[in-house]
Amino acid sequence: MILVPEKAILRASQWCYRGIWGLFTQYMLVPDVPPSLSGADDQQVTAFRPADGFLSYLKLFFWIGLFLFDGIVFILWIVLLVNAWKIGLILTPLIWAIMIIPDIVAYIAIHLRYDTTWYVLSDRSMRMRRGIWIIHETTITYENIQNISIRQGPIQRHFGITDVVVDTAGGGATGKHGESQTVLGHSGLLEGVSNSEEIRSLLLTKWQDSRSGGLGDETDTDHPSASGFTTEQVGLLEDVRNLAVRLVSR
Repeated sequence: MILVPEKAILRASQWCYRGIWGLFTQYMLVPDVPPSLSGADDQQVTAFRPADGFLSYLKLFFWIGLFLFDGIVFILWIVLLVNAWKIGLILTPLIWAIMIIPDIVAYIAIHLRYDTTWYVLSDRSMRMRRGIWIIHETTITYENIQNISIRQGPIQRHFGITDVVVDTAGGGATGKHGESQTVLGHSGLLEGVSNSEEIRSLLLTKWQDSRSGGLGDETDTDHPSASGFTTEQVGLLEDVRNLAVRLVSR
């Protein structure tokens, strides 16, 4: 069976990528498995990557940048050939290298970014890992969660992906990679997921479980009142007051 050029190119690129990915994981110590959470119940740990649509989303911007950059370089090369064809011929290998090599590097980097992005949810906390040269890991305990929001742009909607933003106490403005104060753990980003509503519901359930902690404070009657006491504490104080009044009146 004779392969058509497109299939041959696809197989060659996949073979090349697997080789580069192997070098990264072996010699640059880039982990190829999801991060672990110490003390977590293994039966309640869920690890997943962004959806396939996120990879297509990244490739869209890659192709836009490729056509813009290579188009400008190609036009400049044609102008050089028209005005100084000898110099243009001499510089042809260099110009084509400038157009092709960055494209290959960027294309591989996109796949590496996708393959090194992991989200892990355990029974106590969640962890997000991303990065190739510099690996960033953000861990958020469920009891510190203040808000869980979902955002989706028009292009993300086309690819069927959304971002889940988890804010904790002290969260500020969104910064690089959509995370706010990543080192301080003020917020975390689960980008490019296709089941955002399911993830948000799961996080809310885990947040409620972590709040109760088996202490029975998960009900609404236990919310602090304006005085700083819970409803149960206020009722207990009223009982003590009534008992004291009866004792004094005797």
